Amino acid sequence: MGQAIEINPGEVKVKFNSPSVGKLSLKELGFNTEDLHFEGGFVRMVFDMEGIGEHEYFQVPTIEVAYKENMSETHWQCDFNGKTLLDKMDHHGHSTVMLLNRKTLSSLEQHHENKLIVHAEFPEGVHISAEDSYINFFK
Repeated sequence: MGQAIEINPGEVKVKFNSPSVGKLSLKELGFNTEDLHFEGGFVRMVFDMEGIGEHEYFQVPTIEVAYKENMSETHWQCDFNGKTLLDKMDHHGHSTVMLLNRKTLSSLEQHHENKLIVHAEFPEGVHISAEDSYINFFK
């Protein structure tokens, strides 16, 4: 696969070296569920697409985050190159799906930096499932 991963307190990072086509679970990207426990309930996911070269986005770029706990309310914000693409509250459940606008992503691309940052705020600590969480960015 064309990516490198990093896990820091409250943050996970994926740096793509080439477009990874199709639906990929966080497990397929290299994460383990045991490493995706966030005690404070704050999670930052960074998808660094700098320097991957020419690519095409999937029709509806998608991020799904599944978690063990049944959360009453979660807050999600997706930023691409400093521009907020999505800011939403999700109510009651074990997962959240974020659908991104492909045309907006393309229009915000830069030559020197292309980072998609997902900020999540849970009401309590959370265990994210690497097997059931996925991204689908490129076709």
